[in-house]
Amino acid sequence: KKGLDNHTTEPGFLLLGFSDHPCLPSVCFTVFLIIYLMVLTGNSLIINLSFLEICYTSTTLPKMLVAFLTGDGRMSFLGCAAQLYFLIMLGSTECLLLAAMAYDRYVAICDPLRYSLIMNGGFCMRLVVGAWMAVVPLQVGQTYQVFTLPFCASRDLHHFFCDVPPLLELACADTFCNQVTLHTIIFIFAVLPFSMIVISYTKIIRAILKMPSVLSRHKAFSTCSSHLGIVTLFYGSAMLVYFKRRSQDSADTDKYLALFYTVVTPVFNPVIYTLRNKEVRIALRRLLWRK
Repeated sequence: KKGLDNHTTEPGFLLLGFSDHPCLPSVCFTVFLIIYLMVLTGNSLIINLSFLEICYTSTTLPKMLVAFLTGDGRMSFLGCAAQLYFLIMLGSTECLLLAAMAYDRYVAICDPLRYSLIMNGGFCMRLVVGAWMAVVPLQVGQTYQVFTLPFCASRDLHHFFCDVPPLLELACADTFCNQVTLHTIIFIFAVLPFSMIVISYTKIIRAILKMPSVLSRHKAFSTCSSHLGIVTLFYGSAMLVYFKRRSQDSADTDKYLALFYTVVTPVFNPVIYTLRNKEVRIALRRLLWRK
């Protein structure tokens, strides 16, 4: 705790973000402002993952917009710690909820007669509460472990938000324990949920191929396609960032890949879920007609 208290009096970090990109700051500010407004508006119209996506995006985009507008990428030590905690906490929760949604699709297609019995309100509530209870204490521990490290004189963070790998690169101490913690948490909150998703969809595909009617097969695939699209976009970009070997040359690539799971996925989430849902389209059409 003494080491952490000493750090809080230090100047913090400088988020370099996309400062080396040739685009004008005003253009970048306008583009990401429009994206942020789309995330807020789109996710406000739906229930599924909306609150989580709005909070997830709000941990990174507002600070990025301020940096584009003012040219100041500085972030305090405690501000960086808070951003890291909420980002990894919300990201881990989304991984678990995506796995829970895959199980929901599995029950709906492979065991439809018992769907209402299995996926009842109490069970769904326990899944959500269990996800938060599993994520919060572990991510508190990881955040504390990272920010009790001694950091070098250079505080230039080659990213547009505070993340564990680039922060560990600035540490002036052995980060072996931090690396073990990072990969353990990735295994628990990313690899295991993704494995559950793969298993669920393997059984779903087998069940769909056994359906005699072409119409029923098309309807079943349509039910899963929206969720599968979000899973592919979110997990695909995140795994490329966290599982490949990180180097100084790959810092720029990592920033652009991180845009997919922190910005692009929340933008497409309401579009994919609502446009493929007939009831949502009808309700949205009625709302716009009244306006």
